[in-house]
Amino acid sequence: MTANSASEARQTRPKPVAAKPEKPASPWSAFHHRTFTVVWIATVVSNIGSWMYSAASGWLMTGLNPNPVIVAMVQVATSLPMFLFALPAGALADIVDRRRFLIAIEILITAISVVFAFLVWLGLATPVTLLVFTFLAGVAGALEAPPWQAIVPALVPKGDLQSAVVANGVGVNISRALGPALAGIIVATWGIAAPFWLNALSNVGVIAALVWWRSPQKHNRTLPAERFINANRSGLRYAKNNPHLRATLIRAVGFFLFASAYWALLPLVARNQIGGGPELYGILLGGIGVGALVGAYILPWLGGKLGPNRLMASGTLGTALTLILYGLAREPLAAIAASLVAGISWICVLSTLNVSAQVALPEWVRARGLALFVTVLFGALTIGSLIWGYLAGVMGLSITNFVAAAGIVLALPLTWRWKLQTALGVDLAPSMHWPAPITDREVDEDQGPVMVTVEYRIDSRSRKQFLTALDRLAQERRRDGAYAWGVFEDAAEEGRMVETFLVESWIEHLRQHERVTNADRLVQDAVDRFHIHGAPKVTHLIAVDPDHVRDEGAPE
Repeated sequence: MTANSASEARQTRPKPVAAKPEKPASPWSAFHHRTFTVVWIATVVSNIGSWMYSAASGWLMTGLNPNPVIVAMVQVATSLPMFLFALPAGALADIVDRRRFLIAIEILITAISVVFAFLVWLGLATPVTLLVFTFLAGVAGALEAPPWQAIVPALVPKGDLQSAVVANGVGVNISRALGPALAGIIVATWGIAAPFWLNALSNVGVIAALVWWRSPQKHNRTLPAERFINANRSGLRYAKNNPHLRATLIRAVGFFLFASAYWALLPLVARNQIGGGPELYGILLGGIGVGALVGAYILPWLGGKLGPNRLMASGTLGTALTLILYGLAREPLAAIAASLVAGISWICVLSTLNVSAQVALPEWVRARGLALFVTVLFGALTIGSLIWGYLAGVMGLSITNFVAAAGIVLALPLTWRWKLQTALGVDLAPSMHWPAPITDREVDEDQGPVMVTVEYRIDSRSRKQFLTALDRLAQERRRDGAYAWGVFEDAAEEGRMVETFLVESWIEHLRQHERVTNADRLVQDAVDRFHIHGAPKVTHLIAVDPDHVRDEGAPE
């Protein structure tokens, strides 16, 4: 890969939750499968190149223009594409062939890397070209992130998914530890252009692995794939009406907005505050990777002791300590200690948020939901990097790190009410319990909007309880496709209630049938129990275009 964002995105791929979390899966059983092993090795090598690129870019910018705002712009150029393009890429990941799409993007990334390596080698790199090429590489990384998140179940059997996730986390942190340290040594030995050439070369292995691999999974769709625009809208609508995912996104903003400070300012801490060279900067980034490896090792134990919310709080306080130590550091040892704390804290927070997002998403919207998580993550990193770069130019590095530490501590109680992993025990498998709608004629897929009515007959003494249960069902209707929902009470007949919801088209309503989960079925059963006789009556009404009717009646 060519950008740090792509490496981070791979870390945010789906993290299936084991049925018995007290017995975490071994990280090694996934390596019994040759396909996973080949892709894992290629990805680790590529991610080492990504971290070499990231470290070399930050150091190159300190030589081209040491202004704190300009140096922080490297982090902005890395993270901004994820904010802008991750969600559309998530929609693409759900409607195109993921393997072919990944091959095309990886080839594009390699080409971008080669061109920029030439510019650096020829001495033609400027602050503008560095930012432009970092941004382009980030765009490509954003486009490939959701497909990478979604292919893990195709690499190993279901029983080894948890093992694959653990192994992927180990691989990401191995690359995080090795890449920056190697970059510092290589820059000092062979010059600033060498890491960029090696990064381009490292990506070839991923391309070869994807070309060699053939996914055993096939799409068994009974309905056509969603169109791109509709897929984006349905992903956003789902997130808006999913309280479990919303809570995760809010907590992510409260953390990454402030944690972005040390990512943006670390090159200046190494060069200006401590007076070190590229070797020190590489060691500091490598220290974050080593800390993350340690954190990954103790994470199952910590998670079992603390639970997700206290684990997130511990990682947040650890990050505050990191920022204080970076602000105080005048010697390498203090900064290295800060990097180790940063890595442990980062992996604790990121893994907790990842699991919280993953367990909140059913399969049909998984890539889009995780893409939205990535969008929020990198959006907060982008905005934070701009803020901290500006403040560092005004107040200095130390004060800026102290302000960020105070902010992240303050954000903890302000966001505490939004709990994490609340969907852990929710069954999001498709229930497929809605019967196929009965029609007396063929209905075009694009016809609509469609109004669905559900007529209930209830005991008037249960009216309040019925409406409370129905309100919970309304959230499911909106989440899965309805853009309007309401409930009406018959003024002439006591106990007759009519629920209505509108869907954009007939095909969108048919997709609602496939999106209903086992958890949704329990909510619907709770509503149906209030119905007195038989089953509620369901009616499908399709909008009629008056102009079309007049055209049909016009004389020939």
